[in-house]
Amino acid sequence: MNTSYYRVTFAVAALAVAGCSVEEGPAAPHPSGEAAAACRSLHDRLPERVDGQERITLDPASKYTAAWGDPAIELRCGVPRPEKLSPGSEHYNPTAEAVDVNGVSWLVEKREEGYRFTTVDREANVELTVPGDHAPEINALPDLAKPVRSSVPEHH
Repeated sequence: MNTSYYRVTFAVAALAVAGCSVEEGPAAPHPSGEAAAACRSLHDRLPERVDGQERITLDPASKYTAAWGDPAIELRCGVPRPEKLSPGSEHYNPTAEAVDVNGVSWLVEKREEGYRFTTVDREANVELTVPGDHAPEINALPDLAKPVRSSVPEHH
């Protein structure tokens, strides 16, 4: 008999009985240097709830990703600068829509299903994807303002 099969089955059953959910996480970015340190600091300060949604366990776990609810509100830290904010990109738009929420500026991008928000002028780019099921999607941002401000310094 293959005992590893039974261990895996038991682990899955234990999670189901405990009521825990393990979700496949968003693709983890690979920041380096100051951005990586800021993202790790942010991960340690993220709230247990965003827009009323409970934080979920992701697989694979990463210090650069987090999620809340179902469908998941997904955070990725250390993502590349959005093309809309990158001079030279064919999608560059110096007048792209941005909002300031409690001291954190976010680029706003409408998606097919919901919105993507990306911090502006921070040492690490923090991206938050909010499905339309959580409309108004912008309501997720206030819960992240304090952790972002205290963990991810402004880029000067």
